Amino acid sequence: MKLVLFDIDGTLLDSGKQPRRAFSEALVEVYGEAGAIDTYSFSGRTDPRIMLDLLLGAGRSRAEVLARLPEARDAYLDRLDALLERERMRLLPGLPALLDALAARADIALGLLTGNFERGARIKLSRFGIEGYFPFGSYGDDQFDRDDLPPVALERAHAVTGRRFDPADALIVGDSLLDISCARAHGLKCLVVSTGWTSAEELAAAQPDWLVDDLTRVTGHEAFAEDERMLPPEDLPADRSP
Repeated sequence: MKLVLFDIDGTLLDSGKQPRRAFSEALVEVYGEAGAIDTYSFSGRTDPRIMLDLLLGAGRSRAEVLARLPEARDAYLDRLDALLERERMRLLPGLPALLDALAARADIALGLLTGNFERGARIKLSRFGIEGYFPFGSYGDDQFDRDDLPPVALERAHAVTGRRFDPADALIVGDSLLDISCARAHGLKCLVVSTGWTSAEELAAAQPDWLVDDLTRVTGHEAFAEDERMLPPEDLPADRSP
């Protein structure tokens, strides 16, 4: 069985600048400032890492930022839920058709690997009614850095499905350099799309396992190939030699 873990922003959907506004207002409320939020790159970073980086860059101490981080998280999530308008968002190409196709397969388990706080992930996905495809995942609530999220996702997958997934049986689908690095750090495969904020040239230079323009027409892509171990013997090819 294959475990497929999707990123959200830039991979499944684009919320525009709405989350950045919610971040800015929440940080100003809690800390009195939002740091260099207009120029900071959110791409691939976890929500708590974004908050920490912005406030450390503004001269706040790590201890001060961490002490009020739960308050800042809640202020951000409340604003995100209130501000996020579907009309100013878009579901990215190939969706939800790809999710429908993967969810229908008995040999695939779907989950999330995202830097969003879990509640924020659900808020964004709910605007398009696709949260139900993902019964588990690893989130910004779990770790500060994306490289530490894959082991959490593997454990959550086991808890929900009852199956132990080897890293070699797991695939991350994302759009950033950090998606590639976190997959490589733990021996997972990675398929990246150039629908986010990183150019195809930059993504290619990081040598992901696969790079595609978008998620249109990738249902039959080798990244999602059926595992022959899941097929009954009579369905196996008679000769698999080169």
